Amino acid sequence: MTKTILLASTALILSAAGAPTLAFAGTDPQVAQAPVPTGPTQAGPGVAPLADATQRGVLVFTPDFFAEQRPNTALDMVNRVPGFSVEDGSGSRGFEGSVGNVLINNARPASKNDTGSNVLSRTPANRVERIELVRGGAAGIDMQGYSVVVNVILKSGTSHQSILTWNSTLFEGGHDIYGGSYQFTATNGDRSWGVTLSDGMGMSDSNGVGRVIRRDANGNVTRDEHVFTDGYGGGNGIRGNYSGPFAGGKIDLTARIGINDWHGIQTQTSPTVLRDSRDEQDSTSGELGIVYTRPLNARWTAEARLIHQYEDFDNTSTSNARFNGVADPEQAFNASGNSSESILRGLVRNERSPALTFEAGAEIAYNMLEVEQAFTIGGTNIPLPSASVKVEETRGEAFGKATWRIHPDLTLEGGLRMEASTISQSGDANQEKSFFFAKPRFLATWTPRPNNQLRFRFERELGQLDFGDFAASADLNDGNVYGGNVDLEPEQRWISELTYERRFWGEGIVSIGYRHDKIIDVIDSLPLPGGLSATGNIGDGTLDQLSLNVVVPTDKLHIPGGRFTFRNDWNKTEVTDPTTHETRPISGVRPTQVNVGFSQDIHSWKTQWGINILPLLGQKQFYPDQVSGWRGAEYYEAFVEYKPTTTLSIRGQLNIWNDFQIRRTVYSDRAAGAVSFTEDRQIDPRTFWSFRVRKTF
Repeated sequence: MTKTILLASTALILSAAGAPTLAFAGTDPQVAQAPVPTGPTQAGPGVAPLADATQRGVLVFTPDFFAEQRPNTALDMVNRVPGFSVEDGSGSRGFEGSVGNVLINNARPASKNDTGSNVLSRTPANRVERIELVRGGAAGIDMQGYSVVVNVILKSGTSHQSILTWNSTLFEGGHDIYGGSYQFTATNGDRSWGVTLSDGMGMSDSNGVGRVIRRDANGNVTRDEHVFTDGYGGGNGIRGNYSGPFAGGKIDLTARIGINDWHGIQTQTSPTVLRDSRDEQDSTSGELGIVYTRPLNARWTAEARLIHQYEDFDNTSTSNARFNGVADPEQAFNASGNSSESILRGLVRNERSPALTFEAGAEIAYNMLEVEQAFTIGGTNIPLPSASVKVEETRGEAFGKATWRIHPDLTLEGGLRMEASTISQSGDANQEKSFFFAKPRFLATWTPRPNNQLRFRFERELGQLDFGDFAASADLNDGNVYGGNVDLEPEQRWISELTYERRFWGEGIVSIGYRHDKIIDVIDSLPLPGGLSATGNIGDGTLDQLSLNVVVPTDKLHIPGGRFTFRNDWNKTEVTDPTTHETRPISGVRPTQVNVGFSQDIHSWKTQWGINILPLLGQKQFYPDQVSGWRGAEYYEAFVEYKPTTTLSIRGQLNIWNDFQIRRTVYSDRAAGAVSFTEDRQIDPRTFWSFRVRKTF
């Protein structure tokens, strides 16, 4: 019923918006060096008018479109682009398909971990010449599988600027955390450089106090304990960036080194019981990214990219318990090791015409994880499968793609990636496997009118393995220890996706999408000998997803400067459970997570305020011996941001979460449905306040 009402409301909005509206139009990146008109136009303030009948694929937003919001950084501007949300990518192995949907000057950042949002956050707003919203593809733009990307074009010239930021998050009855950063950027003609010093923060928004009740199979209460949870961390890092002419082309460099930590605690108490679980994580990481781009002639461009990143880590989890003052033996799980990734990628791009682009290239990569782990009870070692592991992957990929604006209203993009890889494991288990996958991709974008667009995507996508799943792990809060899986294989998806987008009232948008995934070798939890479980491939499955994204500007509703937003993905997944052999959802996929919001710019007060509500969220995890799930409700987020000048921003935010529940059902025989016990954990998450002061000078 809820879906029916929402879709009916959407149809009503589409019908009501059917009259002529703001005609967003765009420019092709190949001709983007020409000056773009600014100021009020027939297409609306700050939106470039249609230059000619062949340029409907890209919407262009110039700085005066964002002027009333008084942005400090390029990220402030991109976050206000109608119908766009920043995605920084998965950061998984390889480059192709793992990076985000933000480009700067037609290219992605030099490193995967130097994400688009990171680059934009240290780019002053006054350096932005324009922002291009590329929907469905455009000549010279690598969409990397996204249907929509933004391309931020920066000004040249001479300038230097610093951004000083202070952050804090204050918890009601919890551990307060503080952080900040200093960013310096300078530009001189075609050269730019900068440095960032950061003191980051890590937190969990489900920390709090509550009650744990455990019942046996007959419903008798065997535990009734008070629970306290907390988790916090942070990191210190330094990053340097440089961009400028080099050897007849352009070079982009970035390098970073940082240290991070995390501290987690959970206690359960009653008059006779004390249970204490702690988690300590420390790591040191670094990365280097180099991109060299050189035009070979008027139509040919070559690009080379080198990325290297590494991490050294040391993690310890402990669990202690006392009953009537008598201590049980301590359980401890330790893991230490290192990981790295190196990528070398090259391509050539041929712009045959303003409407047709070809691209071909190759990528080679080496990934490695080496880890030593130990599980002890009372100091006595408990053997684990795959406790000492070194996993290595060598991978090569060749690819080709073409983008063709076959008609002013129709853009096609097609490509094929051929991947061959070998994954070897040594240590407690010695094994080697080789894989070969062909990964086709097809995108079609039809724009019959400037405010209406239909996008279709068909693609074979290869999941990125988490090398940590090859090794053992533990969750001592719930008393679970997991074995590693030496037989893990990548998950494959055949994706079919159709999206319709309607723009109205200037910043208004309605987007409806349907996606179907046929999933081969679903990665989930499977049983191991000895009563352990591990992450592994459990068979084939499906995903069906209905997406709705609505943005309604409220000026025409006599609420000036306001925006109402609604977005949600409804997910239905199916797979055969390896223990019960019955159909069930895939672990870790949220069936729904509605987000309803309203924000308003009050220009006379130089203020923006807003509120977001998540009425219901949650997900389940299935294991051979248990089913665990969490459910949250009534999550509220409200903020106020005051910008007294164009160089000063003061922001306060309040987060309230009224209900967070975790339920575990543990079976003595899950296949037969024989329950050992059920456990309900009711947490009242702490209210927390966040503050940020940002000064540009």
